[in-house]
Amino acid sequence: MSNAMRKLSYGLFVVTAKNSVKQNGCITNTAIQVTTTPNTITLAVNKQNYTCDMILESGEFNVSIISEKASFDLFTHFGFQSGRTVDKFANFTDCKLANNGIYYITKGVNAVISAKVKQTVDLGTHILFIADVTDEFDVSEDASATYAYYFAHIKPKPQAKVTKTVWRCNICGYEEEVEELPDDFTCPLCTHPKSDFTKVTA
Repeated sequence: MSNAMRKLSYGLFVVTAKNSVKQNGCITNTAIQVTTTPNTITLAVNKQNYTCDMILESGEFNVSIISEKASFDLFTHFGFQSGRTVDKFANFTDCKLANNGIYYITKGVNAVISAKVKQTVDLGTHILFIADVTDEFDVSEDASATYAYYFAHIKPKPQAKVTKTVWRCNICGYEEEVEELPDDFTCPLCTHPKSDFTKVTA
């Protein structure tokens, strides 16, 4: 399978929004500036994300631009759980309220853009929000994390499978974790010899 789409040089963002019940956020890679005059951005959000519902209801959102200093914890917190079932800001302290009353992220990001929706486009699985920028400010001077940087430096690499050799006594079930049993080995529980052990690799 090709990784061509990962090589597009787009960034990563925590998009935050609120409704009458609570505040929420999700990870996206779909925020871009489309014009400077007027200052306009687009944002595509999956319809299954609770944040999408919130933006549709309120018409406002913040985009916290993730930096190369971000930890994987930021991605697990805002990307690997649903705001429909948890309150992502209940015990989250790396945030502040922007002028629009919506939280933005203060750690692992380098800038924040606040926006007000002026048009939506239904893309089937996603809603495309076209929005006017209402505020923008820097948080740090750290470089923005691209999608490629995330996969190369932030997302943990798969752990190599560790195998171990266990010898299991066929009589009593005792297990000895060792690569090879000595020829004179006897089971410490039932005293049966090595010939009554089976090698098991796990």
